[in-house]
Amino acid sequence: MRYALLLHYPEMSAAELGPEALAEGMREFDVYAKALDAAGVLRSAEVLQQSDLTTTVTAHDGTLRVQDGPFADTKEQLGGTFVIEVDDLDAAIAWAGRAPSVAWGAVEVRPVGTRFVDGGWTGFDYR
Repeated sequence: MRYALLLHYPEMSAAELGPEALAEGMREFDVYAKALDAAGVLRSAEVLQQSDLTTTVTAHDGTLRVQDGPFADTKEQLGGTFVIEVDDLDAAIAWAGRAPSVAWGAVEVRPVGTRFVDGGWTGFDYR
């Protein structure tokens, strides 16, 4: 089963974080990604830029609206994602518990319902 590990943590610039903490965080995520890869469960990983670079698009009333910045006004941000393929939720939770950011933020574990691969949709597991 595929799971997306959504990493949420406090919004902070590289300057606010400081060069030492930034380097340590990069090292920790490198170790984590390599452990996922070595276990054969890593399908993708993305680190997102700061949320102030976000553009949010909505069309609730049929009119397309483009908003600079994140839609939600929050102190935490979605900072990155890892998509893993493991046997069950317990295994996904175990991997989420090893994410470096779990010490200072939340890791949301969400099953993947469907995905687009090789020109078509596969999965369709919605509950």
